[in-house]
Amino acid sequence: MNRFDGVKVLVTGAGSGIGRATALRLVSEGAAVFAVDLSREGLAETASASASGPGRIVGRVADVADEGAVIATVDAAVAELGGIDVLVNVAGMHRTTPIGRLTVADMKRLFAVNTIGTALFCREALPHLPDGSGVIVNVASSAASHGNPYMTAYAASKGAVLGFSLSLAAEVAHRGIRVVPVSPGSVATPLAGPQVLPPDLDTSYYGRIRAPFGTAEPEQIAGVIAFAASRDAAYLTGAELRADGGSHI
Repeated sequence: MNRFDGVKVLVTGAGSGIGRATALRLVSEGAAVFAVDLSREGLAETASASASGPGRIVGRVADVADEGAVIATVDAAVAELGGIDVLVNVAGMHRTTPIGRLTVADMKRLFAVNTIGTALFCREALPHLPDGSGVIVNVASSAASHGNPYMTAYAASKGAVLGFSLSLAAEVAHRGIRVVPVSPGSVATPLAGPQVLPPDLDTSYYGRIRAPFGTAEPEQIAGVIAFAASRDAAYLTGAELRADGGSHI
């Protein structure tokens, strides 16, 4: 299926995990992808993996929490691709911290990357998205609407992404631009991998949560994102797509 032939897409967080899988999925369906990440090496690996096309990929290193970098990145994407049809915000960070050990620095960084980065890219890309067909897909998290111990700040930052996306969908609906938040559950990515809780904490809650379909691979979430960004989802906006393998049913 080449649902994205001729479609110009900006993907943040494309150097690994869900972002890389999404960039590769869209390229495989014909998209021209402008890939953004903080890791130059990660972008190079993504570009190398996309060599079989049929779309193409261009990478740019940028910190999504840096307003100047975001403005320059969107301008560069428009110049390189000749416009932007779809924006996919995947870039994010994850941190598990008990509330008693949570610092202001922790909270500021989580919100800077997860929430403010997403909002900045939306703000800058919107003037370039075409009326009637433009799409924004923002990656939130199942933690935005379901409690998870030791994830208070992370959950709050992703909850903000979810609320932001729903309100943005209402704001830009008159232009025919769709905004779809996608909320993954547990995914096997570098983002989640390093999180190791101290042995003195009660982790029994997580022992009770089991997704019937197991932990997702990034490619499975990329498939949901590709659907949301495609014309197959032309009647979908302002509604959360929760892809958590049934962990909260």
